[in-house]
Amino acid sequence: MLKDILIEMKKSAIAVLPVYILVAVLSLAGVARLTTYEIVALSVATVFVVAGIALFNYGAEHAMTPIGKTVGSGLTKKGKPLLLFVAVFLFGVFITVAEPDLSVLAEQTESVFSKPLIIVAVATSVGVCLLLAIIKILKKVEIVGLLSLSYMLAFALVALVVYEGKGDAVALCFDAGGVTTGPMTVPFLMALGTGVASVVAQKSEKDAPFGFIAFSSIGPVVVMLALFLFSKTTANYTPAQNDLSPEPLAFLRLLLYNAEEVGLSVGFLLICYLTIEIFFLKSNEDKVLKMIVGLLVSFVGLVIFLSAVEWAYIGVGAKIGAALAFADAWVIALVAFLIGALTVLAEPAIKILITQVEETTNGLIKRKSMLFALAFGVGVAICTAFLRIKFGFSLLYVLIPAYVVCFALSFFVPKVYTAIAFDAGGVATGPLTSGFILPMALGL
Repeated sequence: MLKDILIEMKKSAIAVLPVYILVAVLSLAGVARLTTYEIVALSVATVFVVAGIALFNYGAEHAMTPIGKTVGSGLTKKGKPLLLFVAVFLFGVFITVAEPDLSVLAEQTESVFSKPLIIVAVATSVGVCLLLAIIKILKKVEIVGLLSLSYMLAFALVALVVYEGKGDAVALCFDAGGVTTGPMTVPFLMALGTGVASVVAQKSEKDAPFGFIAFSSIGPVVVMLALFLFSKTTANYTPAQNDLSPEPLAFLRLLLYNAEEVGLSVGFLLICYLTIEIFFLKSNEDKVLKMIVGLLVSFVGLVIFLSAVEWAYIGVGAKIGAALAFADAWVIALVAFLIGALTVLAEPAIKILITQVEETTNGLIKRKSMLFALAFGVGVAICTAFLRIKFGFSLLYVLIPAYVVCFALSFFVPKVYTAIAFDAGGVATGPLTSGFILPMALGL
């Protein structure tokens, strides 16, 4: 176990250090001058981020992924689709309710809708969308058609929301889709799809395990758009103000807070799994114990990772963003692209996706090539987002052409690529993105 964790430490260090080095270069170049204390705090936080990612990746590989596959394949083999549907729905709802990123979004938008309303609406939509993903596998429905219908509905609602004079709500609604696919949910949901597909899908149907993340992302977008459309509220809200000073005691408070938030997610997952295990699956005790230990390791890793990012990276990101406001557009574009591309390398859920893709496609899609594509794509996206802040053009000028290109390409590539591509959109926005790039955007 220790040897495996040390190997993960090395991998996570290689992934995280480029972001740290880039920040150091920006400080030395005078783009954003950090104080000595901020540099020390960022250095300490980076060590914790590396350790957190390593522990989380170990736990995901030895717990969340095996649990997902066991539940998916075990319940499918039982030949009781109703039991499978209920289990999938409950897993989707409970894990989403406990997702830390969703709580943050709900707290920031309480002036628009109440926090319980947003959490319940989004969590229920994720549960329903996971059912659709399961039906996709069981009924062998093509992913392109189902995704096309989902996004047609979403953009029809966008048009109505804009017509009602609530166009500012669109950005918030699409953000709601991103926060539901956090580091706890991604490995489990992907493995759940793989488990179901391993029983009912043919070997030629390589796209069968994918689509769970894509549907988990689009459901909340539709629900949030509908809430804005059928309510009298506007999209005006004031983001929560974070303490940007990396004080030592603040780190301890963050550890306790994140332990509670992540503990809810882990607790819901563990209770649901053990209930299914005891009454239906009845697997080997050693196997179950190994999964529980892995889940606890993942819990510790995610708490450390989230706390370190929130402690130091938020303040540094906001400071860099504020400094960029006085730079030329090409400097903003270059820094945004590099930050976006390098951040992808350190996102915990990215590793889960690219590993599973390579295994499922028997090496047809290589990890390195997919990682390069994701880094480039997110780099371009963050670059565009920052230029949008600089010049003030509408988000729809980016979203609509981008999705048109995506669906146009889907008719010319193998089906498995389309399923993986939309799942990749969900995993690319993780806690490091919201803990570093979002503060940069707010600072700018």
